[in-house]
Amino acid sequence: MVVGVDVGGTKIAGALVARDSSLRAPVTLPTPLAGPELVTAVGDLVERLRAEGGHEILAVGVGLPSLIDSRTGRVCMSANVDLADIDVRADLQERLGIPVWLDNDANVAALAEHRVGAGREHGDIVMLTVGTGVGGGVIIGDKIFRGGSGTGAELGHMVVQADGPRCQRNCPNRGCLETMCSGTAIARDAGMPAKEVVRLAGDGDAAALAVLDRAGRFLGVGLSNLANIFNPDAFVIGGGVGAAGDLLLGPAIDEYRSRALPPNASAQVVVAALGARAGLIGAGLLAWDLVDA
Repeated sequence: MVVGVDVGGTKIAGALVARDSSLRAPVTLPTPLAGPELVTAVGDLVERLRAEGGHEILAVGVGLPSLIDSRTGRVCMSANVDLADIDVRADLQERLGIPVWLDNDANVAALAEHRVGAGREHGDIVMLTVGTGVGGGVIIGDKIFRGGSGTGAELGHMVVQADGPRCQRNCPNRGCLETMCSGTAIARDAGMPAKEVVRLAGDGDAAALAVLDRAGRFLGVGLSNLANIFNPDAFVIGGGVGAAGDLLLGPAIDEYRSRALPPNASAQVVVAALGARAGLIGAGLLAWDLVDA
């Protein structure tokens, strides 16, 4: 058995993950925002699962909302938690005495959707998680594409409007994909929470429909760029904003098909299947890959 851990801005979720990707004994803890305390909390969670689960733990996979140098295992930058320049992997391995692997949370979600979720019948996939921000992951040849040092594939920070609004958090750019089509962007453009926009649009409200149409078209611009760069077999769309369904994805697909080069405009666009479990399952799959390496 292995442990998968999904670290979010407000909670840490962990579970035993079997080889068939099933989850057992799930545990949730509040996320301490200070780095050393967060590492301690992750270690405590694994120790709890090891004590209560009745199984030998072979390895641990951890998904973090961070850019991680895959050559060293060190966190380079984090959006919502203070982990920069902390050697999280080494600290956890020293405490737990078993192999630990870290990756970006969107990467592990993409891995899960590729192997056991909506992308399982496709080859190469690109996943976008459209929520408060926009995350992403690229799976090529059943492996996570991370770039040269491991900090690549930050798909939400692809610029789709050069003179657009300032991006969120630590990004220095303007008009990034997440700035134009995320839940935050929808709330900004509508002057109300994104969930309310989706509800009103579902009732046929013209103003709400226009906001979702605009966000969807920017999402489609992003998909067309990614199609021309990666030529994936499928796009997998997840995240809370996905609740808008065709009100968002309809304009996105239309824009993507019209903008991508014709040979690259045929990838299927599918909705993610694993929901909140994707991060835990993907982290567990990372750990199993470490065991089998």
